[in-house]
Parts: sequence; structure tokens; C-alpha cells
Amino acid sequence: MKRIGFIGAGSMAEAMIAGLIKGGVYTPEQIIVANRSNKERLTELATTYGIETTQDKQNLAKRATIIVLAMKPKDVKAGIDGIEDSLTNQLIVSVLAGISMRTISSILGKEMAIIRAMPNTSATIAKSATAIAASAQVTTEQLEQCLSLFQAIGLCKVVEEHQLDAVTGVSGSGPAYVYLLVEAMEKAAIEVGLSPQIARELIVQTLLGSAEMIANSGKHPETLRKEVTSPNGTTEAGVTTLQDKGFEEAVIACVKSATRRSIELKEMFAESIASANNR
Repeated sequence: MKRIGFIGAGSMAEAMIAGLIKGGVYTPEQIIVANRSNKERLTELATTYGIETTQDKQNLAKRATIIVLAMKPKDVKAGIDGIEDSLTNQLIVSVLAGISMRTISSILGKEMAIIRAMPNTSATIAKSATAIAASAQVTTEQLEQCLSLFQAIGLCKVVEEHQLDAVTGVSGSGPAYVYLLVEAMEKAAIEVGLSPQIARELIVQTLLGSAEMIANSGKHPETLRKEVTSPNGTTEAGVTTLQDKGFEEAVIACVKSATRRSIELKEMFAESIASANNR
């Protein structure tokens, strides 16, 4: 029986499990989750989704055709040390930010079919924007299998591994940028006289509607912006203030900063693991 195994039982693992079951990609009987120490968390997942749980990661590695690395990035070495003898032709899928395929291969001591994925927290509601990159050992069939995994929790695109740092800066961290925008809009709405509840509902619907317009109208965001910005009108007053305050420059700097940090973390993790392997 085709099985998928998760090493790590955090929120991303749960989001994927929920999406895979809801989307009919895997049945609960085909899903195994291993966690190093938190038995209560394993019990919670087993009760909620009817899946198999274990603390024996070697057994999971032997039985699963796809192994998802979903532990915290800092725990990657401890999380996968010891499973290398159980690996043959399985596909390794990593959702670990900052951990390169080279680093994973170094820990395992062998070249494997590895796919790195950068989903975001909207995976919890099956609305993730995910990008994946594949190693040379990944077959076309395995790539298609991985696409189906992440399409079950949202949108999925294939990129080169070096582009994942930019993906992190744009969509990986992107939800936080949107939440910050909403925070500011809510504060302003309340200051100009709206109740918190009405402000929240109006802002959320505005975001949803604007996103749908971008997705479905076929028009560039600049065109859509100009269409709603009448000369000397209220929208122009607001947009002009944003431009005067450096809104566009701030957003660009924000994405670039997050991208640089992704590169820094990748290099830090690689050096740390290389040092541990040499001890």
C-alpha cells in the first residue's frame, strides 16, 4: 500500500494531513506520523484524523514511499539521523525553511530523490501558496506526486532551488505582511469612527474582492488601481499619502530583507550541520 510518512507533528504537518485526507489524495490508513517525544501530540493527531502514529522513525521510513520532513529546522539532524539505512527509493519532501537539499543529503550520507517545498501558514485552510524544487534524482512521477500533495492545500508552482529564498520573502513570509496591513487599516478605521467588528468585516471583504479581481480579471494590478483612482477623489488622496510615505519602497525593502535572511539562515544551517558531521 502506498503510504506517506511525516517526521514531525507540528502545524504544517497537520495542515498537510488535513488537506490530503479532505482532498482524497490519501486515506487515513495511508498516513503515518512520527514525533520524537510528544506522545500527547501524536495521540491528538491519531484521534482527530484516524491516522497511524509512532515514535519509531526507522519503521516509518521503511514503510513510507514519501517521507515528509516537518520537524523544526534546528532539529533536522536529530530528526533524520538513523533513517538512512531504511531508505531505498523513497521520495524525501522537506518543508524545512533554510535547509538545502545538499544539507539533507549530507546528513543522510547519500544522494536521494529530494524535493524542497516552501508552503505558507494558509495551508491550514487549504489556501497555501507553495513553491517546490526538485533534486536531479526526482523522477517525473515523483514530481507529479509531490505536486498533488501541495495542490491539496492550495496553489503549487515548480521553481529552481535557488529561487526558494525569493519565494520565502514573497509568499512564505507574505501572510505576515498582509496581517500587518490589516492591523493598520483596522486601527485607522476605528479612529475615523467605525466599530471594530464592522471595520474587520469590511477590510476582509475588500481584501478578498481585490484578490479575486487580480486573479480573474486578467488585468495588471496597476491597471486595476488606476481604474478605481479618480482624479482628485478620495482614493487618489489615500494612494498619494501611501506613496508620499514610501509605501512601495517599504514593501520592496521588506521582501528583499526577508529573502536575504532566508539566504543567511540557509548558510548558517549548512555550516552548523557540516561542523556537526565533522566531529
